Amino acid sequence: MSRENLKQARINAGLTQQQIADELNITLTYYQKIENGSRTGSFEIWDKLEDKFTTHQRKLREIV
Repeated sequence: MSRENLKQARINAGLTQQQIADELNITLTYYQKIENGSRTGSFEIWDKLEDKFTTHQRKLREIV
């Protein structure tokens, strides 16, 4: 199970997990856990991701 919409948005933007983690000011490991669905992440993180990818965070948060 993972957040495929979040992963795809990142890939479509041409960004690595490390680049997103740096922008969010979190560790790579923490971002990887958010992307793979094992961590939730704060509202602040999701607000930033929503703005970054111009996709509603409800869509980004979906776990498939």
